Amino acid sequence: MKALRILVVDDDAMLGMMLIEMLEDLGHEGLPLECTHRDAVAAAARHRPDLMLVDVGLGVDSGLAVMDEILPSRFIAHVFMSGNIDHLAALRPGAPVLRKPFDETQLEQAIRGALAQAAPDNRGPIGSAAA
Repeated sequence: MKALRILVVDDDAMLGMMLIEMLEDLGHEGLPLECTHRDAVAAAARHRPDLMLVDVGLGVDSGLAVMDEILPSRFIAHVFMSGNIDHLAALRPGAPVLRKPFDETQLEQAIRGALAQAAPDNRGPIGSAAA
């Protein structure tokens, strides 16, 4: 897999930084961590990442709402992260999901899955506002 520029969105700074370190260990570039809806949307526009890893719960914000705002203007491959993937699957059937906690192997599998799903032939409403 080629090195990707990955934006991590998580309101837990310590976990977010550990995730960026995991990404770098896998050979990717971890962009600066974003912790809020507004900052994540701005960073996605500014950095134009290859992929986003987005925590579903961002304190009072929602990672789902972050992607709902970004995807209509530009598709970005993404993986939602949550400790409660059953609830997430009901809200976004088919969306790429990574259950917390996870290890590097699971992270790499989730990234590969999101990239495969994001292939031009597979792009559709999955994980987007239309889903």
